[in-house]
Parts: sequence; structure tokens; C-alpha cells
Amino acid sequence: MQALCRDCLTRFDSATPKGGRCPACHSPRILSHPELEGLSIAHMDCDAFYASVEKRDNPALRDQPVIVGGGTRGVVSTCCYIARISGVRSAMPMFQALKLCPKAVVVKPRMAVYAEVSRAIRAMMEDLTPAIEPLSLDEAFLDLTGTARLHGAPPAAMLAGLVARMEAELGITGSVGLSHNKFLAKIASDLDKPRGFSVIGRAETEAFLARQPVRIIWGVGTATQTALEQAGIRGISDLLRWDRRDLSARFGQMGDRLWHLARGQDNRRVQRDEAVKSISKETTFDTDTTDRDLLDGHLWRLAEQVADRAKAKDMAGRTVTLKLKRGDFSGLTRRHALDSPTQTADRIYREARALLDACREPGPFRLIGVGISDLGPGSAADSTGDLLDPDAGKRQAAERATDAIRARFGRDAIIKGRSLR
Repeated sequence: MQALCRDCLTRFDSATPKGGRCPACHSPRILSHPELEGLSIAHMDCDAFYASVEKRDNPALRDQPVIVGGGTRGVVSTCCYIARISGVRSAMPMFQALKLCPKAVVVKPRMAVYAEVSRAIRAMMEDLTPAIEPLSLDEAFLDLTGTARLHGAPPAAMLAGLVARMEAELGITGSVGLSHNKFLAKIASDLDKPRGFSVIGRAETEAFLARQPVRIIWGVGTATQTALEQAGIRGISDLLRWDRRDLSARFGQMGDRLWHLARGQDNRRVQRDEAVKSISKETTFDTDTTDRDLLDGHLWRLAEQVADRAKAKDMAGRTVTLKLKRGDFSGLTRRHALDSPTQTADRIYREARALLDACREPGPFRLIGVGISDLGPGSAADSTGDLLDPDAGKRQAAERATDAIRARFGRDAIIKGRSLR
């Protein structure tokens, strides 16, 4: 059986080390598996990414429970492992998280910083393979099939080198899952966090899955799990007893998907650049509000952020969406299709404001969001005039001039009055 030292990357026969340590550097972090050098589909997930960046940049937080998220009315974006001991989890309402961990240090997200670190990690991945499928800023699938000859080492060694480099150069740790398809690689990366490296081989796939609950399947949420339990399905071993046609008849396309995944079958390829379908931004208020002036100020700020992202991606959207969430957590969405695509904050804001004005719902609201969809190339943005709004061209020119000034002197060089509401 082949083995690999995750610290010095020495490869050796697993029968040779004494005391379970690397024969070269004596590290106990040894990875061994019968299929170690024959697997090439991986999932890399940074460990508590946002919180790790905050602790890296502020050493005083190193031993503190850290929660990254909004105010008391927001939700937890992520939290460090110290906070997780108290039961805090991502997407948990902030008030609940602070009840569980009252001594936690709450830090507002710094998305620009996280994006910069993510780009650095992506560049490191590009050194290994071009076949990268990002899922978010802090996780991605990698396909290293055929790269062993190029790098002179199997995928497992290259992946161990990747997370070691991330830790040494960026101060960010990550966990790796290695298997023969995306479904199992994603599961594997969660088995040994933080700083983990887990392998699920072909020979052990069925036996491994048969011991797992259905919730381990990616995409099985609370509602799906409840429906499965009503059918007597709690574990993957229960799924294995169902006929494929019966599962499909009971659960539709999800039933057919479950039948395949219960057997470890996943033919999806690692897609390098999955098309972006929408660009959106939302904010949760500290207290519910009915104040239309306050909502208007948030609309402008959100429209600016959506426009900035669209310009950065050189994309434009033909549909503008307004999202509102009431105080009782119920939501409503309004959309408007444009005659031509846009990427300007001015036009996104004006369309969203018209949707808000047409909304007779009095509120109060706890969340507002703005987005664009039906995306296309930025070259087509705002290319046609508006006969009903002859000043639109002037405002677009002013926005382009503002962008140029901010690029040179910083984002606060020019601030619109409505953004101060």
C-alpha cells in the first residue's frame, strides 16, 4: 500500500515507517490508501474561510470564538471552530448564535479581502490543473486526471502540496477529499476537518455509503429528508433496497438521482467555468422597517454593488429583480425585463425603485435585495437610448467618469447623497 507524508510529501511503502511516522521527517501526518495513486477527482474546502482570514489579519482573535456576519438581525456567514464547539453554525440567525456563544467576537464580512485571498488560492490551483470548478470563494472541485506525468507526482501528492502552500504563503488552511467522482470527493472533504485529507476509493464505495445517513447526500435538505423519512428512508442502506422505477415514481427526478448516488455513481465532469446566471446583493436590517427613504438608500447601495460586480465580470443583465423579506420571514420577489441589458448602477437602481414603488405591501421588512439576470456580454450594456428618459445617457457618462475617479483615488472619492440615507 502506498503512503504519503502530508508535511514533506515523501512517498513510501506504508509498511516501512516505524511508530506510524514519516521515515524522512518523522511527521505523524501520514496518508495511506490502496488506491492513493489512482484517484484524481478532488474537492478542496478552506477551513472556516472568512473567520480564518480575520484571525490571520488580527492575531488577537486567534484564541477567541469568532463569528463573521451581520448585526443582531443578520445571519452567521461563517464561524471559527472554537465557536462551533458551542453549536454555532453557518446561516444561523445571529441572535441564536450569540445565545449559544455570548463571548463570541462578531466581525463584519470583508468581502473584498476574502475575494483577494480566493484569487490567490485559485492561482495556486491553476499551477496544478486547468480543470477547476469553483463552488464559492473557498471551495472548488479539481480534476487532476493525466497530470501525474506533467508534475512527476500523483494527484494526492500535488493536493497535499497545495494545502501546505496555502498555509505557508497565505495563512489559510484547507481540507481535501479525493475520490473517483465529484459526489464522493465532496463527502470526503468533510470527513476530517480542519486540515484534513480523506480518500474514498472505488473498492470501498458501496460499503462506505451503506453506513451513511441520507443527509450526507449533497442537495438533501430538511424538506427532502422529511419526505424520505415518511417513506421509511433514513439511511442510504434504505435507499439501496428501493427499485429505481419506484424511487422515480415516488420522488421524480430526485428519486432517480438518489438511486445513482446511493451506489456512488456520479458522471458529472469538473466544469472549468460554469456560466454565471445572476448577480445579486442583499442586506438584512438590524430592526424591521417601513421607512421608504431608508429602503431607497439601501436600494442605491445594493445597485452600486451589483453594478460593480457586473462591470468586473464584464457582464450585463436584461432582467432586474427586487427581493423583499417581511418581518415574519415570508418573502416576495418582483422582476422587470428591460429592452436592453444594463450594468450601470443608475439604471439598476431606477428599475428596482420602480418595482418598490409599485409594491403595495406596507411591510415592515427585514431584508431587501437587488439583482440582475439573463446575463450577457458587457459590450451590449446600455447600448440603446431611452426616448422616455433623455437624460439617461448623461447619467451613464457621469457614472463611467465616477468609476474612473474611484479607480484612481479610492471608492470614497465620490459618494452620492442618496447612499447616506
